[in-house]
Amino acid sequence: MRRVISASSPPLLALLGGVLVAIGIPPLAIWPSMMLGIACYVIATQSATPSNRRSFVLGACFAWGWFAPGLGWMWHLVPGGFVIAPLIFAVMHGIAAIIAHHVAPRATTTLTQRIVALALAHTLAECLRFVAPFGGVPLANLALGIADTRLASPVRIVGPLGVSLWIFLTAGAAAELWIHRRTFGWRTRRGAFGVLGVLAVAQIAGLIAPSGTGTGDSLRIAAIQGGGPQGVLAIYSDPRAVTERHLSATRLVEDGATVAAQVDLVLWPENTVDVNDLSTSRVLDEIAQEARRIGAPIAVGVTEDAGANFTNAHVVVDASGNELSRYDKVRRVPYGEYVPLRGVLRTLGAPVDRIPRDAVAGTTPAIIRVPKESDTVPLAVAISWEVFFSGRVADGVNAGGRVVLNPTNGSSYTGEILQQQQVATSQLRALESGRWVVQAATTGYSMFVDHDGHVLDIIPIGKQGAIIRDVPLRTGRTIYSHLGDDLVTLALVVALLACAWRFRKKSEALA
Repeated sequence: MRRVISASSPPLLALLGGVLVAIGIPPLAIWPSMMLGIACYVIATQSATPSNRRSFVLGACFAWGWFAPGLGWMWHLVPGGFVIAPLIFAVMHGIAAIIAHHVAPRATTTLTQRIVALALAHTLAECLRFVAPFGGVPLANLALGIADTRLASPVRIVGPLGVSLWIFLTAGAAAELWIHRRTFGWRTRRGAFGVLGVLAVAQIAGLIAPSGTGTGDSLRIAAIQGGGPQGVLAIYSDPRAVTERHLSATRLVEDGATVAAQVDLVLWPENTVDVNDLSTSRVLDEIAQEARRIGAPIAVGVTEDAGANFTNAHVVVDASGNELSRYDKVRRVPYGEYVPLRGVLRTLGAPVDRIPRDAVAGTTPAIIRVPKESDTVPLAVAISWEVFFSGRVADGVNAGGRVVLNPTNGSSYTGEILQQQQVATSQLRALESGRWVVQAATTGYSMFVDHDGHVLDIIPIGKQGAIIRDVPLRTGRTIYSHLGDDLVTLALVVALLACAWRFRKKSEALA
């Protein structure tokens, strides 16, 4: 009996570690729990007999405990996806654990070296998760857990993947100190303290790293939230009711002639207008009427027909009903806006008719332009799902965007798991880009985030409202905006290969 319990303890400890990580990321966001969870996993890997099978089981248990709760929002939208996605990611992290086992064999490496290899391998699994399957699912990542703290500052240099590595190494060093708690002397602790010293330097570097530059100018932006129920799929919703809720919320913004500082832009969420053709629809006249009353253009989330499919765009409409600027969403939501493997899934009896047609991906830079006095101002746009991908925000910022707009539609989701993770994501995108982020959601959350990642205003889920703020226009770029995830990933690969080469040389020397 004792042997059975001993054999099962490391997998259970790894699973517990994953659950603690899930508690550490939004919506609970108790970030010390995340550190404790990773430490539990590291301790589990050092408690088990080393082998490929044991490494895979521990890595998979850890990841499943992490992602099953962290991706819980999928259950209400795509139940099959909720079952499959955590299993796929568990396999990815299980393979990462095997790679770490081979890079740093226990017989010839120190505990610090094994923890570094483990951190690099699991962070590379996250790199893969950011791009696959179907373009990636970069949700429930470690960086979200500290997005609302000063610990997130290194994201300006190394992005969310680099911050994930920072978190893993910090927790791993703490686990090493725990493992050596009954030993005496500096020798058994110098590796852990050395890692913590490097990580402290990274923190300081993040705090003083370039974060963009203010231009001295600003736009007064009104973010509109129509409110209404959650958990309503597009095929079951009334598009006209959604539009009317946002027209009603827009009327909360005062006439331009009655306020000292006139609004420069009104931001509506994604999917607030669903028509065959905006240019010939009656809703265009209603929007233009509100633009005339307020004295500012309105950026509207529009779903339009595109043959047998549709487009998801953000369109700037002026007081005369003219389309001043337009951006069509590039990064589509798999099984939300298009169905990969539709024919195969239909054959298997999957309910693919819940998404009867696919969105057409846009091809233009992620920018819209709004009038400002005698000129126009470029604003970066990341429509809904796109904000989870750093590259989509970087596309708009690198094209000259002075502010990041995130019009989104969360009405299909139930609960707050995805919405809270999107709030944290917007905080990270603000830090990474050195720009303010303005998020407007159909049912919440709508908010302003400053360039340091602080949430300044927020409308609760389900409520109707309008929030207005003077948003500073900013230029300049952060270090991460130059590097991007590709170079960060390359650096991680090179670091893991360097570890493998060095540890192999050490092994050969000992032989």
